[in-house]
Amino acid sequence: MVEIKAQPFAFPTRSDQLALIVIDMQRDFAEPGGFGASLGNDVSRVAKIVPHVKRLLQGFRDAGLPVIHTMECHKPDLSDLPPAKRDRGKPSLRIGDDGPMGRILIAGEAGTAILPELAPIDGEIVIEKPGKGAFYATELGDVLNAKGISQLVFAGVTTEVCVQTTMREANDRGYECLLAEEATESYFPEFKEAAIAMIRAQGAIVGWTAHVDDILEVIGHA
Repeated sequence: MVEIKAQPFAFPTRSDQLALIVIDMQRDFAEPGGFGASLGNDVSRVAKIVPHVKRLLQGFRDAGLPVIHTMECHKPDLSDLPPAKRDRGKPSLRIGDDGPMGRILIAGEAGTAILPELAPIDGEIVIEKPGKGAFYATELGDVLNAKGISQLVFAGVTTEVCVQTTMREANDRGYECLLAEEATESYFPEFKEAAIAMIRAQGAIVGWTAHVDDILEVIGHA
């Protein structure tokens, strides 16, 4: 057992129980012309975390630790897309509409794909999720149970929505959760700051947060 320097206190870990989950690092959320930009968001904020996520990925790969990627997407027939989700916010482009990179957030479309710099490699699991949380209507719980995973390091977007939602789902299922601060982002800096505060409040009520360098320093020796 070793400890990662973290907030609100050190995160004890062992490699045989630890996995990295990279949440929704998709073209539609990070590139100009995608769904995120169509909502009026500054996608450059997401793009800037790519090097940090890439460093985490490489560190976990070098250590031989499990890596799981998630993608928010829906079936082409939209049978798993509630009308309330499709209609909310009334953006210029909605889920399922034709966008610059194909149908927005539809499985198999170009914009739904994970950024090439962060693409999964052979042996890494990709979870396609129709909701904000990665456990809802997916096989994630079964995958983690099969691998004996009890601790999760999180990266990806957005901090306050899909990342925090999945951390809360995981926390309720008994997983210990650690958020890599430089490897997550929001379109709104104040939302990221608030989400981090909520996650680690009251003695890590949802989980811990740590810097990427401090995680990388330890995982090879966990």
